[in-house]
Amino acid sequence: MITITQMYIRDTEVTPKINFNIEQNIFEISGRSLPEDAVKFYEPILEWVDTYYNGEPLKHTKFDFKIEYFNTASSKMIFEILTKLGSYHSLGYETEVGWYVDDDDENMQEAGEEFSDLIEVPIKIYTI
Repeated sequence: MITITQMYIRDTEVTPKINFNIEQNIFEISGRSLPEDAVKFYEPILEWVDTYYNGEPLKHTKFDFKIEYFNTASSKMIFEILTKLGSYHSLGYETEVGWYVDDDDENMQEAGEEFSDLIEVPIKIYTI
């Protein structure tokens, strides 16, 4: 069995930081998401999530989304990640999502609420 303990992708002006580290119990996507090819950027992340849950996941996993802005293509890929997390949650894996938004950013708050209505994993919205 292949075990991947971490994934780190540095943020850029158009891509978010990805910091998944099992040993430190950190699962975070943060920054802006406007990649030219969202599928190409997010595909390895989706694969990592599958590898994580099919390996030896932690008893409780919390994915934190601290995204300042995302475009439509990124929205679709973020939804795919959230849907995947919901599937694993439905299979009995203790999974939750934190959605962090600036207290004056109504668009990101609404996005978190809409995602929450569509998936099967608890999303807690935090204003910062």
